[in-house]
Amino acid sequence: MSSTLLVYLHGFRSSPRSSKAVMTGEAVRALATKANPYEWYCPQLLASPKESMGMVISHIDQSMADRVVVIGSSLGGFYANYLAEKYGCKAIALNPAVHAARELAPHVGMMTAYDSDEPFDFRPEYIDELKALQVEKISDPSRYFLIAAKGDELLDWHEMVGFYPGAQHLVLEGSDHGIADYADYLPKVLQFISAK
Repeated sequence: MSSTLLVYLHGFRSSPRSSKAVMTGEAVRALATKANPYEWYCPQLLASPKESMGMVISHIDQSMADRVVVIGSSLGGFYANYLAEKYGCKAIALNPAVHAARELAPHVGMMTAYDSDEPFDFRPEYIDELKALQVEKISDPSRYFLIAAKGDELLDWHEMVGFYPGAQHLVLEGSDHGIADYADYLPKVLQFISAK
């Protein structure tokens, strides 16, 4: 019996209630069998990148699962790179912010989340925390699956593709940063998760 811990990391200003997170969670639960159980972990990430990773690492280290798979969207994709390199596990990156410190530097200050009016302070030192988590180069492309949308209005898909040379790529002709048509590609995500 082999069990899998599936970690889903949402994007900046997002939450575990995002449509991709909810859809993926439901699909993963449906995949699980007695012989092949899945543990689903989709935490609300904190404003501090260092604290967010500390929380996730602590959960992974306490898990009894035989294997870990990380899925990350946008900033979550940046975190997924870090965790995949740390644990030598598989990662699925959905429109990842591959250089998060650079992308988020203009957003320092008071912010609100997309699905609540809860304010949070995105502090200057968080940019340094992101720099400390930066993966310069992935070590094993076969462990990565990138979904990048040419229609992403926030991030450059060319840069995403360039960051994962030799990895499995699914480049979407249109779509958007949130991958509004994600349901169409979810079967490919599940296939990558379940392939040993």
